[in-house]
Amino acid sequence: MSKHLQRDLKDLEQNLLDQSSVVEQMVYHVCEALRDLNTDGLRDVMIDEEQVNHREVLIEEECLKILALHQPVAVDLRRVATVMKINADLERIADLAVNIGERASSLVMFPAFTPPQNLDQMAEIAISMVRDALDAFVRLDVELAREVCLRDDEVDDLNRQFILDLHGLIAANPSDAEPALHFYSASRHIERIGDHATNIAEDVIYLVDGEIARHRSDEIAL
Repeated sequence: MSKHLQRDLKDLEQNLLDQSSVVEQMVYHVCEALRDLNTDGLRDVMIDEEQVNHREVLIEEECLKILALHQPVAVDLRRVATVMKINADLERIADLAVNIGERASSLVMFPAFTPPQNLDQMAEIAISMVRDALDAFVRLDVELAREVCLRDDEVDDLNRQFILDLHGLIAANPSDAEPALHFYSASRHIERIGDHATNIAEDVIYLVDGEIARHRSDEIAL
């Protein structure tokens, strides 16, 4: 690998890590706003989304530039492909964070509504999945990446239970339908964040092992 390619790949991955730090903080802040029904920090989240969108384009352009100028092969080609895919997932996670923030803003009007208890746990797991998936990328840690993939099942189970509990609350008190639907949407967005974190973890497996792990969750568990 030439020195120029090594330098460009290092700069590219640093830009991706800067992006991931912003996105992780966005998810943390909107989940905190959802929990506390405090929207003070949501304006900053909207500003961060603009930064994320701008950096996503820059990272993609840098990937294409590296492909054109250096024509990398083997593991270097996988590195560029992995960065492109992770970059897209991070942008989608940022979009989901904004959606959760919008739900939190709407729920401020319903302070008396008490949602089921497991939303915080689901959010904590999803946030940890994003963080650990990026740690796995930095460390090229396949075992951590596989563990992130397995953790997605926990998020899915919590989401299903949360939705069932919301149905029960609506059945008991139909007037709670509107806030319950806002929480339903927020729960689905958090579940999707877990899916994108899983995508990132699977991309790490591809980078290190050359193995496309998508749609192979049963084999990952082995």
